[in-house]
Amino acid sequence: MYRHLEQLLARRVSEYLQGRYPGVTLPAIVVEQPPKVELGDFAIPLFPFAKPLRSAPLKIAEVVRTEIGPIEGIAGMQVAPPGYLNVRIDRSWLAAALAADQKPAAEILAGKMLVEHSSINPNKAAHIGHLRNAILGDTFVRLLRYAGREVDVQNYIDNTGVQVADVVVGFIHIEKKSRAEIEELARQPRFDYYCWDVYAQASRWYEEDKKNLTVRAATLHAIEAGNDETSDLAELISTAVLKRHLETMDRLDIEYDFLPRESEILRLHFWEAAFTKLKEKGVLSYVDAGKNAGCWVMDRPNKERDDRLEGPLREIAEDGTLDRLVEEEEIDLDDDSPADYESWGDNETASEDDLHANAKVIVRSNGTVGYVGKDIAYHMWKFGLLGRDFGYRKFFRYPNEHECWISTIDGEKDHPHFGDVVENYNVIDVRQSEAQNTVIEALRELGHGEAADHLTHFSYGMVVLTPQCAAELGYDLTDEEKSRPWIGVSGRKGFGVKADDLLDQLILSAKKEVDGRHPQAGDDDRRQIATQIAIGALRYFMLKYTKPSVIAFDFKDALSFEGETGPYAQYAVVRATSIFRKAGLEAEGFLGSIGLDAADVAKYLSSADADEIWELWLAASKTSYVVAQCIAATEPAYLAKHAFQLAQLFNTFYHRHPILSEPDEKRKQFLLTTVAVVRRELIRALAVMGISVPPIM
Repeated sequence: MYRHLEQLLARRVSEYLQGRYPGVTLPAIVVEQPPKVELGDFAIPLFPFAKPLRSAPLKIAEVVRTEIGPIEGIAGMQVAPPGYLNVRIDRSWLAAALAADQKPAAEILAGKMLVEHSSINPNKAAHIGHLRNAILGDTFVRLLRYAGREVDVQNYIDNTGVQVADVVVGFIHIEKKSRAEIEELARQPRFDYYCWDVYAQASRWYEEDKKNLTVRAATLHAIEAGNDETSDLAELISTAVLKRHLETMDRLDIEYDFLPRESEILRLHFWEAAFTKLKEKGVLSYVDAGKNAGCWVMDRPNKERDDRLEGPLREIAEDGTLDRLVEEEEIDLDDDSPADYESWGDNETASEDDLHANAKVIVRSNGTVGYVGKDIAYHMWKFGLLGRDFGYRKFFRYPNEHECWISTIDGEKDHPHFGDVVENYNVIDVRQSEAQNTVIEALRELGHGEAADHLTHFSYGMVVLTPQCAAELGYDLTDEEKSRPWIGVSGRKGFGVKADDLLDQLILSAKKEVDGRHPQAGDDDRRQIATQIAIGALRYFMLKYTKPSVIAFDFKDALSFEGETGPYAQYAVVRATSIFRKAGLEAEGFLGSIGLDAADVAKYLSSADADEIWELWLAASKTSYVVAQCIAATEPAYLAKHAFQLAQLFNTFYHRHPILSEPDEKRKQFLLTTVAVVRRELIRALAVMGISVPPIM
């Protein structure tokens, strides 16, 4: 309701000024929040109106205050120097609307949204960096759905890239495994863990003898071409690893609707269709001589370095390595460590001028397509611009019966419709900004400016470990590493935190706490509670930092029941629920069973301690407002902050007001209503973050 009142107020003030001053071009109304509720609930700065209206801001504010007339839900206005209009909400009106869970008519927005997230290379186990991506993406999906949008969730699978090729090389040329042996391994519960080690072995094999890189190149080419034993083996491995990824993410209640694979981008000739259009429009040009001889390249205007790159990422960017490795597909695209930006092939001898060249190679001289080229074709399909479609088949059924579909050559006849979206968000880390910008520019140069305008790179920073966390996970650290503020991870070197290991460790740590607090509960119940606490802790920890931040993960910080953590917010709900249990009441149905007198509510919200309680009600009214902020800024951290602040305000209220011993029955009912409203809104906010609340903690 807070957002509804804000929008209503802005519209009414704007309409009033436009009507009073016809023909004058006026700026938009900006509604701010005063620093203290004593000053009001909204503040409108009128300084921007002084020049067009040729009047002092204070005079404009006074005219609005005296002439605008009544506005539903607004109790009054005050003029404040040097030119603000401070606005007070009708407290009893908002309280009644909030208690009744009234919602204004939702704006109907046409068109489907698409959020692409996770996109883990199917060559090894998911790790902690993938968890940040998936949690950010899943939360953004939940934000959009809370706001009433239709959303497709896609997880792009690069099953023909260099990372899969490396695992194939490892199995065939290093471990000397037969297909039958690999098939047997692929049936094991954690085949992705085995591939983790094979991938690291392959990386060491290349380092030992650079000639081995020719094996990688041949394997990659065979996988892209398809229809041979090597590509069949890549299909077997990548599919088995992909299923493990889905199982891992399901532990966090993260689901996908569709898994488009790079193999179909190639074999259904998406790329050929896109390539033809790119050449016809002159977006790509063929190079006859020089370093890029034989390549098809896209010339891009010189771009400034992404300001969001921090620390070691900036060092990589500034020495030219980042652009070179992204362009030549040498990056372990699913890894979160700068250490994984290791070069391969003859390009190590590139000159400084070459490293800073503006031409982006889309098709290599050997005919293979870089991942950016395939990404351009994929995004043309997303916006319905390609004239082609995937085949579809069911791939994975979640416990809730939701079907996840995957691309194929010849699919099932009846399937959901994917693609043709009006808005697209790609959750990909900040190191791929250049690649994402290239896709956007390609769409624009093809004449699809509207699609380019609605393609958003939802970027974020990497995840590292505190030395203590790395040690707790069993890694041997040198004295120098122990003294660092954080430890980077490297999939190529086999150093990192597997997502399942992290979840297992978090659940184990949480269960020790739950066992100590609730020994009377059954073991299964305690494990379920520990799982909810652990997942809540992990998701909140990944969400509370703003996207550009580099996160140093630490078990103790994440699992703490105090401070800005998931368990702290969960505990506020548990505490609120316990109040009703002790009173012999049902928390869920309380708001529907109680009827508060408006006069009583007005009295309780205007008493000596009213501002403190009103601040709690006001915060509880802002869920939709904060969700809208998160969507507009693509920043879920705002919701995490909102949940924490609401929990803080509630805990202060809880300690100051002995609710169950309140002698005034009407006031007791009002205090219980306050608890019920806050509890409901906290549960909603946490649910949008993918966090459930256990019955006890």
